[in-house]
Amino acid sequence: MSDTSWFHVTNAAEIASPALLIWPDRVATNIRHMLDAVDGDPSRLRPHVKTHKLGEIVAMQVEAGITRFKCATIAEVEMTAAAGGTDVLLAYQPVGPNINRMSRLMEHFPGVSFAALVDDPDNLERIGRHFSAKSQTLRLFVDIDCGMGRTGIAPGDAALDLCRRILSTPGVTFAGLHIYDGHIHDVDAGERGRHFEEAQHIVEPFHARLAEAGIEVPLIVGGGSPTFPWHARLSAAFGSRYQCSPGTTLLWDSGYGTKHPDLPFVPAAALLVRVISKPGTGRICVDLGHKAVSGENPIANRVRFPELTDPVPLMQSEEHLVVETPSAADLAVGDEIYGIPWHICPTVALHQEGVVIRDGKATGERWTIRSRDRRITI
Repeated sequence: MSDTSWFHVTNAAEIASPALLIWPDRVATNIRHMLDAVDGDPSRLRPHVKTHKLGEIVAMQVEAGITRFKCATIAEVEMTAAAGGTDVLLAYQPVGPNINRMSRLMEHFPGVSFAALVDDPDNLERIGRHFSAKSQTLRLFVDIDCGMGRTGIAPGDAALDLCRRILSTPGVTFAGLHIYDGHIHDVDAGERGRHFEEAQHIVEPFHARLAEAGIEVPLIVGGGSPTFPWHARLSAAFGSRYQCSPGTTLLWDSGYGTKHPDLPFVPAAALLVRVISKPGTGRICVDLGHKAVSGENPIANRVRFPELTDPVPLMQSEEHLVVETPSAADLAVGDEIYGIPWHICPTVALHQEGVVIRDGKATGERWTIRSRDRRITI
């Protein structure tokens, strides 16, 4: 099989474009790769659902023995609990009405263990008051900043005090530490490993301080996709007390595939688009605006068209993408083209559903991307 034949769909003429296509067999391959990285021990995994936002993919992981998950929104938490996840972490500090929404999720799913992050002592008090008043207990992970500078608290005196405060605050329990190194995405695997070690060296002395203070860390949730192999090896020493949380690994994309060829994951999603115009020699316009593929990156890094010769994206609007390519001479208006998104996570969120492809054919199954919404029922 060639590098591109996997995404050819025999009945593509039946699929309206632009469409997000999903291959469950390739998702299953990626799940196996994830399990292989942790020596087949699903207790060492807490995959992030933000990439796919699909209950069907959560269910596939549950069937493989993975029952712990990480989410970015309340809607993702609800979707994951409904799909069979039994231990669900909101990798966000709940604030405002979202504190009550977490409480309502606990009422609605009494068999699920919920947790969230915290990095602010005043917000800890607000969370504790709310859950204590409800006679509930929320598990809280202290979000440690290991160098990214996005969220979290530096692993020093204030972080130690926050851990102590959780232990003494009614309505919450100390679940452990959350450490995300999303700033590490070097193309060179050696450099990525070196920066991983630097991030760990920021955190390791804090572990020792907690031990000296008599504070037991029940669990550490660490890392994303680019550093997954290093976190997986680290988890071998901790067992189920250290959980790796990759997310993009489930669907993969051309961005990570280009930057991290050392990782074994395969694209499990693609975009089906069509030529809608040929505006001049050597150009095509396809129905792939930034409402159907993530527009966060420069125009050259939004989508890859593996079967076009030397494609150069020229302009993109809400529903159009103009591409210059020598392949234009061989294409007609209405022809289908397949693209691999550069960043799959926000691209999925732009689509209402994923068209399921099995054995090279669209089956008629449509997986509704439920948690692309900010609210499902709660």
